[in-house]
Amino acid sequence: ALVTCGTMEKSNIITIGWTGIVNTRPPMTYISVRPERYSHDIIMETGEFAINLTTSAMCRKTDFCGAKTGRKIDKFRECGFHKAPADKISVPLIEECPVSLECKVTESKLLGSHTMFLAEIVGIAIDEKYIDSKGKLNLQQCGLAAYAHGEYFALGRKLGDFGYSVRKKKKKPMPPKK
Repeated sequence: ALVTCGTMEKSNIITIGWTGIVNTRPPMTYISVRPERYSHDIIMETGEFAINLTTSAMCRKTDFCGAKTGRKIDKFRECGFHKAPADKISVPLIEECPVSLECKVTESKLLGSHTMFLAEIVGIAIDEKYIDSKGKLNLQQCGLAAYAHGEYFALGRKLGDFGYSVRKKKKKPMPPKK
């Protein structure tokens, strides 16, 4: 994911591999950031960040944002990303990302190599073109990317839905007797 921090005027983007949803009510998430990273102090100071989900088409730029420091370059400008204002936080969102989560830090904890920022999700921005007729995010259409073990992967193929492993199969109707 691309995590944005700072303000509309002075912002940064950091690529984050350690993130996920930790709670439903209230909706909460986390990111883990090394203390030596430029974004770490910004998030500590402001208590806000946005998680912007990336697409496979953005993979090269996502990698770039993780390999270069915001201390020396403006990653928005270098990558050609556009800032979009958030509704609930002062942090800019990345317009090109199909989904962005607006987050307010509730707790930070140094866990060793990283500080975990636990945060409440206070707003969500979704590109409407990715919402299906049932009001759900169409993951196959988004073309989201994932990162694991130092490699990037494309997501999107549905494998099942919740409970499919234990759901009883519907019986086929028997043909009428003659």
